[in-house]
Amino acid sequence: MELPPWVARLIIVLATALFLKTILSRGRRAYNLPPGPKPWPIIGNLNLIGSLPHRSIHALSKKYGPLMQLQFGSVPVVVGSSEEMAKFFLKTHDAAFADRPRFAVGKYSAYEYSDLLLAPYGPYWRQARRICAAELFSAKRLESLEHIRVRNEEVRVLLQNLNRMSGCVVRLKDHLQMLMLGVISRMVLGKKYVGEGTSPSSEEFLGLVKEFFVLNGVYNIGDFVPWLDWLDLQGYVRRMKRMGKMLDRFLEPILQEHDEQRRLEGDAFVATDMLDVLLQLADDPNLEVPLSRNNDLLFAATDTSTMTVEWAMSEFLKNPEILAKATEELDNVIGRDRLVAETDLPHLPYIEAVLKETMRLHLVAPLLAPHLSREDTSINGYTIPAGTIALVNVWAIARDPVLWDAPEEFRPERFVGSKIDVKGQHFELLSFGSGRRLCPGYGLGLKLIHLSVANLLHCFAWKLPKGVTKEELNMEEIWLFATPRKVPLKAVVEPRLPACLYTDA
Repeated sequence: MELPPWVARLIIVLATALFLKTILSRGRRAYNLPPGPKPWPIIGNLNLIGSLPHRSIHALSKKYGPLMQLQFGSVPVVVGSSEEMAKFFLKTHDAAFADRPRFAVGKYSAYEYSDLLLAPYGPYWRQARRICAAELFSAKRLESLEHIRVRNEEVRVLLQNLNRMSGCVVRLKDHLQMLMLGVISRMVLGKKYVGEGTSPSSEEFLGLVKEFFVLNGVYNIGDFVPWLDWLDLQGYVRRMKRMGKMLDRFLEPILQEHDEQRRLEGDAFVATDMLDVLLQLADDPNLEVPLSRNNDLLFAATDTSTMTVEWAMSEFLKNPEILAKATEELDNVIGRDRLVAETDLPHLPYIEAVLKETMRLHLVAPLLAPHLSREDTSINGYTIPAGTIALVNVWAIARDPVLWDAPEEFRPERFVGSKIDVKGQHFELLSFGSGRRLCPGYGLGLKLIHLSVANLLHCFAWKLPKGVTKEELNMEEIWLFATPRKVPLKAVVEPRLPACLYTDA
C-alpha cells in the first residue's frame, strides 16, 4: 500500500534529523555529567519547574543531590544546592563561572547587556564594576548622599505619611516603595520622581520599575529553545522591547537636563548625583572601554529593599515577643527623644540579628542570577562543560539542617554574637551573592533596610488588623525577579514617639 504524501515527508524529516544527530554527536566529547532527571524532547526539564522555581529545584535536589544536572530546552543547566557547591561556583572557580547567559531581557531592556547585572564577563564589565566600586557605591560617595536618606527628609516623609494614618490599616508596601524609589531616584538621577509634588512621569516611573522586576524574573521559552524564539510564544520579548522604549522616553529628558546644567556651569560644575558621575566618565577619552549614553547603570535594588523590610515587619507581627525585644533595644540605645540615625545602626545588634534572620528565611533572590561557565571544570568526578548555565539555590542552603538548627523557624537569636554576615564571605548566607558577581550596591541596600526598619519600630507601634491573628497571617511568596509576599502586608499603625521629631511642626 502506498503511503500518504505527508507520512512519507514526515519519515524523511525524522530520518534526516536522526542522521544529523548521529553525525554531530560523533565528534562530541563524552562527559561524566552530574546526576539529574531525564530530559524530555525539546523542553528538557522545564516541565519540572513550577511557579516557585527555587522550591521545585530544591525538591529535585533532594532526590539527585546537591550537584544536579538539568536541561532547559537545549541549554544545559547545573544546580548547586549546598554550601560546598556555592563555594565551588563562587569562590574556587569564580573566574570560570563569572560570565552571564545572553538572555533576551538583557538584549532588549538593558541596552545590549550593558546593565552591570547582566553584562558578559570581559573588559566592559570589569570597567563598570570598578566605576561602581570607586565612584558610585564607595563609602565616601554613600556618606556624601546620606542627607537624602535621613537629614533631607526621605525617611521623614515616610514617617509623616504613616503618622497621618494613625489608627488606620495601612498597606505597608506602598509606603516603603515610595521611600525606596524616592531615595534611589534622588541619589541616582538627582530628583525625586515619585510621590506628591513630583512630575507627571511619576506613574510611568512606577510602571517602569514594576515591569523591570517582572520581566527579569520570567522564563522566556526563546532563551532555551532558540528555534522558537521568533514566535515569542509568551509575548515577553514584545514587552521587553516596549520597556526599553519606555526607559528611553523616561531617561532622555533627564539626560538633557543634566547636560544643560553641566554646560551652564562649565569648569565650576560639581557632580551631585550618580548620573552626573556617569556622564563625566562617559566623556573621559582615557577609559579602557568607552561608555555609551545608553548604558543602563541607573537601576538599583529598590524592590528588593522594599521586600526585605516588608518581610521583616511581617515576622515582627507574627512574633510579638521578638517585636518587644527590638523596641526595648531601641528605647535603651536611642531613647525616645530622637530618630534612629545611620551611626546608631552598629549599636543595635538585636535588630541586626532580626534582619539577618529575615534575609535567611525570606531571600529576595532565592536563586542567584545565572552564571555561565567559560571553561570545563570538574568536581567530585563530574565534569561541567563550558557553556553550561550554573544556578546556586541559596534558598536551599538557607534551609539546610546541617547548617542551621530548626531551619524553618524564625530565630533571630541564632545571629546574636555570630560573625556570619550577608556580604558574600559566608556561603551559608548569600543574600547578595559572592565573588566577582557580588552585588556592588549591597552596602546601600543594607543601610536602607536597617534604617527603615529601625525607625518604623521606633516611631510607631504595630499590630495586625482587627480579626486577624498571627497564626492567620499569610506568609506565602510569589516569584518575580525577587520573591515578594503573595499578599501585601496590612497592619494598624499608631505613634510611639512625638510627631514633632519627624515633622515640621
